[in-house]
Amino acid sequence: MTWTIPNILTLIRLLAAPGVAVMFLYFTRPYADWFALMLFVSAAITDWFDGYLARAWRQETKLGAMLDPIADKAMVVIALMVIVGYSSMSPWLVLPATVILFREVFVSGLREFLGDTAGTLKVTKLAKWKTTAQMIAIATLFSQGVFEHYFGMSTFGMDQTMISEILEGHEEDLHGLGWKLSGMIWTWYAGLGLLWLAAALTLITGADYLLKAVPYLKDDR
Repeated sequence: MTWTIPNILTLIRLLAAPGVAVMFLYFTRPYADWFALMLFVSAAITDWFDGYLARAWRQETKLGAMLDPIADKAMVVIALMVIVGYSSMSPWLVLPATVILFREVFVSGLREFLGDTAGTLKVTKLAKWKTTAQMIAIATLFSQGVFEHYFGMSTFGMDQTMISEILEGHEEDLHGLGWKLSGMIWTWYAGLGLLWLAAALTLITGADYLLKAVPYLKDDR
């Protein structure tokens, strides 16, 4: 095994994945949200740097090729588990999260079954966009968690009357409260929309991999 800087960055990203969940065990909210957000974003940035450095320095290795997709999947799966488990808005997150988790397990199973012919399922450009959409969506949803607990409540299911009741009695800080409330609402919808977009890309790439694998699944081969 060759421990190059790109491989070390990949390993750090792999170890950071469970670290996101650990933040919620040792810190209260919203500090756990802040630390999880910073850890996740830092790890996601290494996903770009390790690949770029490996190509630029001609340090692409079998170890890196093996660890990189595992680290990406671990980050996404664990972060989604934490978000769904701790979010007060989890009903809206369950379906896209389920689609993403199902696809990751399904494609991993396909690659394992195909063995030496797994090269048929090489990572496509659309799959890279899918991973990018997933990571941006997750980072945005962690940001929403920061807003939610900073403000001390959830915006889910709120109508105009409820919002007016919240702001009532805080006229002296109406601008500040309105800014926080708007930030929560827009961050939530942005994160949710991005997660559904990531789920759609996940379905498309999963179907693409399945179609490529079909010829190798026939019994007469």
